[in-house]
Amino acid sequence: MVSLTEAREAPERQLWEEINSIHAGMLGIDGSHMHFQPMAPNVDPDTKTIWFFTKTDTDLAQAIGPGSRAHFNVIGKSHDYHACLSGTIEVGVDRAKMEEYWNAVTAAWYEHGKDDPLLTMLALRVEDAAIWASTDSTLKFGWEIAKANINDEKIPEVGVKQNLTFPQHR
Repeated sequence: MVSLTEAREAPERQLWEEINSIHAGMLGIDGSHMHFQPMAPNVDPDTKTIWFFTKTDTDLAQAIGPGSRAHFNVIGKSHDYHACLSGTIEVGVDRAKMEEYWNAVTAAWYEHGKDDPLLTMLALRVEDAAIWASTDSTLKFGWEIAKANINDEKIPEVGVKQNLTFPQHR
């Protein structure tokens, strides 16, 4: 269950924790006219970067050029947290990050392991994000809907929306 208090008071910390808790989100390259694709995120909150393993011959990797931008969409495990992040995206292997994030699940996709000739990484340098955290309490949800229906000027209070901006790190 997502904390609405944390969404109000510590939304950045909550964002990185929520991304760390999912298996995959949807990544799309701006202007590519390609559908968003499921990708497993590896978060570096210190540099506001999300790393993804992929292969050099994928449509996604090939759609990325100098100055490319991307969006990454997240739905929390309990379906009470949603986020949309955007920033610049680059292709290239960072050996330190590869070592840090490499695991058995990732290894299963690469025949030659870390030396696979098709192995590459994507680095999404997050510049901004919008988050939506909502209550999963049916009692609170029902109460807020009832109050809103009694008073035409009342909007149900069932969640928190925040916009975040991140300074650029390299």
